[in-house]
Amino acid sequence: MSASISGMDFQLPETAQAVQKGVRELCADFGTDYWSRCDAEGRWPEELWEALGAGGWLGLAIAEQYGGAGAGLLELAVALEEMSAAGAGTAGAFLYLLTPGFGGVTLSRHGTPEQREELLPGIAAGTTQTCFALTEPDAGSNALALATHARRDGDDLLLRGQKVWISGVQRADWMLAVCRTTPAAEASGRTHGFSVLLVDVKEAEKAGTLRYTPITKAGNRIVQSNQVWFDDVRVPSHRVLGEVDHGFVVLWDILNPERILAASGGVGTAELALRLAVGYAREREVFGRPIGSNQGLAFPLARVKAQAELGRLMTHKAAWLYDRGEPCGDEANIAKLTAANAAWEAADRAYQTYGGMAFSEEYPIARLHRDARIAKNIPVAEELVLAHIATQGLGLPRSY
Repeated sequence: MSASISGMDFQLPETAQAVQKGVRELCADFGTDYWSRCDAEGRWPEELWEALGAGGWLGLAIAEQYGGAGAGLLELAVALEEMSAAGAGTAGAFLYLLTPGFGGVTLSRHGTPEQREELLPGIAAGTTQTCFALTEPDAGSNALALATHARRDGDDLLLRGQKVWISGVQRADWMLAVCRTTPAAEASGRTHGFSVLLVDVKEAEKAGTLRYTPITKAGNRIVQSNQVWFDDVRVPSHRVLGEVDHGFVVLWDILNPERILAASGGVGTAELALRLAVGYAREREVFGRPIGSNQGLAFPLARVKAQAELGRLMTHKAAWLYDRGEPCGDEANIAKLTAANAAWEAADRAYQTYGGMAFSEEYPIARLHRDARIAKNIPVAEELVLAHIATQGLGLPRSY
């Protein structure tokens, strides 16, 4: 027991500490006012994106031979956490999910040498962007029920079907699209028969085989989410990620990093909301004393602080496991659940702390509040995370 304990180390590695410091310094120029302007204008934070690419902060998990830093998902998660805490809130997660996560992390682990050589340098620099297409109107969170399919046509695959809530298509050069390549009735198992395809978005648009329409939504306005239709999109066989019909191996290595990065955004959001709430509670005086001296306000903020620290610890652990090629599904799910709740509670308590002023767009509280709420539903609903913990962690019987 003593040997095991003496081997434990909760200190971030030097690489992650360097990222923490560097991104914090960079994002000092992109605080809450900047993000609120981008949100109000409904635009991508282009200036910050370019600065992140120029500084090497987008290619942290990409090998040096492809222009990256040769670090891992932990460093990527730390970068996102710092950016969210600086002023982005939950919305900032998209900057690291869409391209460094979906594109960079996935291709680094599952791409062929040719795919890596073609795409990773641009992803590391921020000049090549990606998005991910999984969710469907009739399948929802049940990936096993996907109807989008691809059939053989010579050396190519023809992709047909529909996706929904696909973010970032407008900016994407490439889309990682999950589909069936063998019908469920012919598959050898529940997870057999799925493939992940690299779709050239601009090429398919030009050919008229891919189209999309934006979805009007309540928050996260820096990036558009869309309905997407595939009408026999031609995908050459060399643009399959992993093996045909064995895409679930790739999919898990997309979903777990997605949960981890989403959790990082949640932890950063909780830190930001707490910082704003505590600052206001110290300065705002009512009945002759700072409102932060009231336990009815102070104790809920203290509880959120505890939740955020727990979320940070589990997020770092999950990323650490992923970087070592060890199973991390349980940890990724718990991190996402904990961090999303911390972000929501922090934003909600900040709203309560500011009182009526939270309604004013002079402050970023309303933006943080509405954006934090969706994190309880995406990238996976908390009920599904709890179902996973109940069945896989506790051994309780499935209800389906």
